[in-house]
Formats: sequence, structure tokens, C-alpha cells
Amino acid sequence: MHGNEHGTSPDHQDTLHKKTVHRDAFYVNGRWAPSHGTRQVVVTNPATEEHLGYVTLGDVTDVEAAVDAARRAAPGWARTPVPERAALLRAVAAELTVRHDEIARLETAEIGSPIGLSRRAHAGSPIYFFGSAAHLIEQAEPDRTIPGATVLREPYGVVGAITPWNYPLHQSAAKIAPALAAGNTVVHKPSEVTPLGAYALAEAIDAVGLPPGVFNMVMGDGATVGARIAGHPDVDLVSFTGSTRAGIQVATAAAARAKKVSLELGGKGPAVILPGAALEAAVPQALRSGFLNSGQTCMALTRILVDRARLTEAEAIVRETVAGFVVGDPFAGDTQYGPLVSRAQQESVQAYVRRGQQEGLRLLTGGPDRPPAPGRGYYLPLTVFSDVPHHSALVTEEIFGPVLVIQAYESVQDAVDLANRTPYGLCAGVWGATRSEAVEVAGQIQAGQVFINGAGFNPEVPFGGYKRSGVGREYGRYGLEEFQQIKGLVFDDGGARRAPAGG
Repeated sequence: MHGNEHGTSPDHQDTLHKKTVHRDAFYVNGRWAPSHGTRQVVVTNPATEEHLGYVTLGDVTDVEAAVDAARRAAPGWARTPVPERAALLRAVAAELTVRHDEIARLETAEIGSPIGLSRRAHAGSPIYFFGSAAHLIEQAEPDRTIPGATVLREPYGVVGAITPWNYPLHQSAAKIAPALAAGNTVVHKPSEVTPLGAYALAEAIDAVGLPPGVFNMVMGDGATVGARIAGHPDVDLVSFTGSTRAGIQVATAAAARAKKVSLELGGKGPAVILPGAALEAAVPQALRSGFLNSGQTCMALTRILVDRARLTEAEAIVRETVAGFVVGDPFAGDTQYGPLVSRAQQESVQAYVRRGQQEGLRLLTGGPDRPPAPGRGYYLPLTVFSDVPHHSALVTEEIFGPVLVIQAYESVQDAVDLANRTPYGLCAGVWGATRSEAVEVAGQIQAGQVFINGAGFNPEVPFGGYKRSGVGREYGRYGLEEFQQIKGLVFDDGGARRAPAGG
């Protein structure tokens, strides 16, 4: 621990108290409207356990108003020329740029993420996504002519965007920006666990002046607001990011209306370090991925696979590397990892660590208790278990905290089998002596995205899961196309050969 340990430094206290707010209105039809609900939730700073404010949650009446506004606005927004849509999206990016530092501090306060990560991901990514969506729709593939027909790409209509608490603005912008670019209107339900950033995003969109009803935001829980959005007959597409359990509930609600669903769900990513790879580089890179955002990252590589002949060497690198990581005040410049988002999340992760101890797993670093330092906060030590069998719950279940496992393999084929031996398939990493060696193994990994030899996040690369990690893709051109449906115009060309009618 460095600096003020787990407490928030005094020069940040005034900033946080100024952020104490009461939010009881939602953005619907181009204006702020009071909530019809009465239930309130307290927003807590996870580093200090101090209250930042509270928000009033909405109910189905609020959803009805938002969907109605989006439905009425949909035809006009779909007809809005692409250059005009793109200009408005760039204006949102510009507004978010002005608010960048404010949003970064706000997200550090409500999530507990280190300020550097907040500047890059929580505040920086939304700027990128809105600007990128404008560029992508301008450069989108034109209508395609094939013999006897023209193929069009059209918006779905009303998109329900349901987003999580771990990267609230990043995930929100990754859905909202391409949905709007494609000509859809949006009803957004952010997470009530980290709600304040969603208001900052809605304020930025409001400042730009999108037509009323094009973007709408209703705060609420999944059981009430989320379920109604997913099952609403006037919502044409639901894009959800969250746990696999909640994603199945969303898909079930949407199935009754046979609507399209895009799901980005859980992960249990393997970091496969092949026998010829340099452990000194690969192991620290895998650890940084696994612990990112205090492990509260769906794409985190939380299982480190090494050949058994080098297990002892890998363990030594793990101990040395983790000992050098800085956990503490998320506003301090040298902090790499902050607290977990809530007491509930802290207790959930502690239960997994204790379960690992009950299973007799070998603990390399960390443990179930808060680090021995003064102050408050939902902190846990960075924890690594080694030589963990494939049937352990710490291997098969998503923990969503700073808990990683090392698995030893006997051969490359064994490594591939272990990598694929979970119900998840979101992300993976492969390190090899050469790129071609890593690529060959990556082709056998059941995951939607594989990082080769320590490559980092690329927002243009399609992102999404295999198996229980979801369906559909986000980011870049592929993310834009998720919000477009295909229409074929068939012409009577007077002489083309026709196949028998069917379907």
C-alpha cells in the first residue's frame, strides 16, 4: 500500500462531496421527467464507504413513456441523412471531451477504479465510440446490387440497451453510439449499482440536442425495468451486457416476442503460455489482464496455463510480480488496483477464496481477508492459487474479483483441452515462441477473441462470446452491423432464372 492506504486523500474529499447528489428524474422524450417509482438506492464510494448520493429507481410506467417516445421518434430518425446523424454523434463526442476529467473523477468515486483507468476506459472510451460510430456509418457498405435484386441495410427501430456496473460508460457508449448511427432510437437502462455516470452521459447527449425520443434513459433494477424493456412489444432489439444468469433471463423475456437479442455475458478467460514462450514477459502480462479493474472485467484472463515443467518458475514470477503491484487509494497516481465495487461483491469474492482454501488449493498470494491497512473500503488482496484442478469452482465459475488460478498442463493438446474446459468462451490469450505458433493454438481455442503474445485491447476488433459467453458482436464495423437488418428488393427482370418458391 502507498500514500493514504485505503482512505481517499484529503484533496479529493471536497471533490467527492460536491458530487453528492439526489437523482430522481430520467431522460425521456428530450427532457428530464420525474420518476414514477419511489424506491431509492444509495450510491457509495467503495474506497471510503461514504455516501455519494442516492437515486430513485423507475418502474414500468417510466419504461412505457420511454419506449413510446422512442417508437414515435424512430421513423424520423431512420430517415435522417447519414451526414446529419454523424455530425450529432461527433457533437456528443466533443461534449464528452469537455467533460472528460469530471467524468473520470466521478467514475473513480463510484466504481473505485484507479484514476488512470478511469481516464482511459471509463471517460475516454465513450469519446472514441461516438466518434468511431460517426465514421463507420459514413463509411458503411452501400446498398448492394446482385442479379435481379438490391440488398439494403436498415435500422431495427427501437433498441433496448441494458448495461452493467463494471464499465458503465464504456459499455453504454459501445451500444448507444452504433445503435444511433445505424438509425435506431434507444431506451437505455444503466446499472443502478454505478448510476451516476449514466446521468453524465445523458446530460452530454441532451446538451447536443438530439431530436426528442431518439435517446431515452430510465434507471431501474433488472427485475422491473430491465425485464419490461426486454419483453416490451415495441422494443425491436435488446442489447445486454452482464452476467450469464441475467442474460438468459433477458433472452427468455425477449423470446416471447421473437425479437433479436445481442448478449455479451460472462467469461473465464485462459492465458495459455506455450512451452517456448518467455515466462518473464507472459506471466506479468497475464496477471495484469486478470487483475484489471480489480478483476471486475468479463474479458479478464483469470486462468494462467503453464507447462508443468515450468510451474515452479512461473509461481516465483507470480509472487514477485504481485508483490510489486500497488493496491490503494484509487485517486493516487501510482495506484494500479482499487477496491471492489460494493460490500456484496467483496463478500462474494471472499466466499470463493475461502472455498479454494476448503478445497485444499495451494495459495501463492493474497487470501480472503482485507489487506492489513488502516481505513475503510471494499478491498481484497490480489489472490492467486496454483496447480488448481479443472473441476474446481475457481476454474469453472466466474468470480469477478482479484482471484486468479494457475493450471499446469502436460502437453500442448492438454493445454487446449483445459482452455476449452469451461462453459465460457469470451476471451483468451496465447503466448508462443513465435506468432505463428501462438496463432496455430489460438485457432483451437473456443473464444470470440484471442490476444496473441500480449496484444492489448483493440476497439475495432469484433468482441463477443462463444458458448455461454453470449451471442452477437460489439465494436467496429461488426458492432455497427448488429444494429442493422437486411432487406432484399427483388425485381422482375423479365428473364432471370427463378428457383421454386419456398419458405
